[in-house]
Amino acid sequence: MNENILERLHETFNASYGLPPAIVSRAPGRLEILGNHTDYNEGLVLGAAVTQSTYFAIAPNSSGNCRILSLGVEDTPAQIPLDKIHEKKDRDWKNYVKGVICEIRRRGGAIGGFDAAIASDVPLSAGMSSSAAIEVAACMALEKAFGLEFTPIERAKIGQASENNFVGANTGLLDQFCSVFGKADSLILCDFRQNKVLRNVPIPPGHSIIVVNSMVKHNLVESEYNERRKSCESVVAAIAKRDPSVKALRDLSTEKLDTFKDAVPLFDYRKARHVTGEDDRVLKAVELLDNGYLPAFGQLLFESHKSSRTNFENSCPELDYLVELAQSIPGCLGARLSGGGFGGISIHLVEENESENYMRRIKTAFRMKFGKDPQTIKCKAGDGAEWL
Repeated sequence: MNENILERLHETFNASYGLPPAIVSRAPGRLEILGNHTDYNEGLVLGAAVTQSTYFAIAPNSSGNCRILSLGVEDTPAQIPLDKIHEKKDRDWKNYVKGVICEIRRRGGAIGGFDAAIASDVPLSAGMSSSAAIEVAACMALEKAFGLEFTPIERAKIGQASENNFVGANTGLLDQFCSVFGKADSLILCDFRQNKVLRNVPIPPGHSIIVVNSMVKHNLVESEYNERRKSCESVVAAIAKRDPSVKALRDLSTEKLDTFKDAVPLFDYRKARHVTGEDDRVLKAVELLDNGYLPAFGQLLFESHKSSRTNFENSCPELDYLVELAQSIPGCLGARLSGGGFGGISIHLVEENESENYMRRIKTAFRMKFGKDPQTIKCKAGDGAEWL
C-alpha cells in the first residue's frame, strides 16, 4: 500500500468536497507472467497482482450528479448527471467508471449521486492493466457506498463487462481476476474455462520481477487486439466443423492443431498456435516453480516471447530489443512481453542481488538504441482488492 498516495487522496478529497470520504477502496494492477491471450480462449494463465494500485475514495451525495476527479489527471471535479452516465466520450478515463455504473445498474443495483476522487501509481497504457484496477476499485467503492453486495467473481465480471460493453475493448477476465484474487508472494493459476483460480503458486525467494516499459503506448481499443481474437475464433469455428468437440482453443493441443493446419488460413493458424503453446507453457511453469527450477522457468518466458514475435505478431522493435538485451545482461533468467502487446511492457525475472545493476544497464542500452529512457519498475506480487 502506498501511504503517500493515500494521504494525498484524503487531503484532496477534503479540499475538493469539504468532507472526508465515506469509503476508500484499493485495487492493484496486474502482471501477466505466462499465458498470453489465453484467457478469452478458455485457457490457463499465470498472473500476479502487483503492489502498485488504484485508490478510489467516495462519499454519496444528495444530488442527482456524480462529481469525480483523478489526482494528476483532472484535479478539478467533473460533474456528470446520473441520467447521462451512459454517454461515452472518446479517450476519456471516466469511461471506465461510467461503464462500471452501467453494469451495476444492469444487474439491478441502484447508484445515487456521489463525490469521488481517484489516485493511482499503476502506470497508464503500459500493460499493467490500470483499466482493471480502476474498474475493480470503482466497483468495490460503489458497492459499499450504496449497500450492494457482489461476490469476488461478480466484481471481476462487472469490470470486464465495463471494458467490453462500454469502453469497447473485447478483453477477457485475466486483468480483473488478478486484481481481485491476487496474493502476496504468489502467482495465481487461473482457469478461464471454469472462470476460477485453481491455486496459488509461491514464487521462490531471491528474485525480482523487473518491469521495463518500452514507452510505446498501446491502446487495446485501437490496436489489433480485436483482430487477433477474431483469428482465434475463426480457427475454432473451422475445426469444429470437422470435430464438434472443439469449443475453444483450450480443446486443442499444439499437436492436434497442427493436424488441421491446412484447414485454416496461415495467419489464423499461427495465432492459434501461439495460444495452444502458451497453455502448454503455463502447465510446465507450474511444475517447474513447484520444484524450484527457476532457470528452466525463465527459459519458458523467452520461448513465450519468441512465439509472440513470430506467431501472434503482437510485439514491436522496442520490446524485441528489451528481450534481446535480457539474454546478454547477467542476472536475468527470462523475459517476455506481458499483456496485450503492441507496445507496453516486458517482464524480466532477475536475481535480486543483480536487480539494480540490471535496471541501470538495460536503461543505458535502450537509450543508446532508441534515444529515450525506458521506465523500469521493480515489482512484487501483492494482495488483491480490498476496502481500506
